[in-house]
Amino acid sequence: MSWLEAPELAPFQDEPAQLPSGSPGKNGLLRLAVERRGDRSVLARIDQRAPLHAQQALYWDEHLPGLPCVYMIMTSGCVVQGDRLDIAVTVDAGAMAHITTQSATKIHQMDANFAAQSQQLTLADDAYLELLPGPVIPHRHSRFRTQTDATVAASATLLCAEILLPGRKYHGDGELFDYDLYSATVTASRPGGASLFTEKLVAEPSRQPVRQAGAMGAFDVFANVTLVTPRPHADRIFKQAVASADAECMAGVSRLPNDAGLSYKVIGTQTAPVKSRVRDFWALVRQQVLGAPIPPARRWG
Repeated sequence: MSWLEAPELAPFQDEPAQLPSGSPGKNGLLRLAVERRGDRSVLARIDQRAPLHAQQALYWDEHLPGLPCVYMIMTSGCVVQGDRLDIAVTVDAGAMAHITTQSATKIHQMDANFAAQSQQLTLADDAYLELLPGPVIPHRHSRFRTQTDATVAASATLLCAEILLPGRKYHGDGELFDYDLYSATVTASRPGGASLFTEKLVAEPSRQPVRQAGAMGAFDVFANVTLVTPRPHADRIFKQAVASADAECMAGVSRLPNDAGLSYKVIGTQTAPVKSRVRDFWALVRQQVLGAPIPPARRWG
């Protein structure tokens, strides 16, 4: 089944009155290839098509001076109805990269169709990738589907995260879970094709209230962190990751199937404590896998 043929998209097949879905300017493409050259990794290849864009790699992480840090940018400023975004990242053997976004991803209000994003991640032997974008903010009546398919060598490490906000919480009278659809799927496999796991989240607040027990309850912000890494790393991280629960935030870690790694989930009443828990887990992963700390939090982040 194509990632665009997901059943939850069936009600949203009408075309926008403006540009049809996937038209030029709405059909973004980004291809990034990272290679190891000497004592540093480099962004060896960039292919891009608006509205997706990537800046030149920067080396601002003083703890890992050979780590290229790449910012992905939506030149349109936000994701709109009919957008089709195709992202692929390849990290060659022994290379490493940190990829993020320049800001939160804002999913604009929609009256037709939907927006969709596909991410293909390929990590060769001993590769290391941190894919840590800013939060996703789905506006009222937005519909968004994202699918991440990762092919990860047995000796490689992939850390990827998504932080989902309930909407524009402080816009007007507030938009809390007023979006129509948010669908996110993550799959992982080995280079030979052996499947490791599939995880899918579908939120349709108007059809299935998210405030119920067992879902979000009284919390607003959700973070889903996926770590695909060799078993020895996963064992050490699992032992050190601390489950926590208080009035503003809850967090916990579990093992992924097939010795693939770990899944770390956080829910909170505000964005800041959720981000803080994700940073704590990121710091633990970085230290265990690379033996280095993470950079200090940006004051404006």
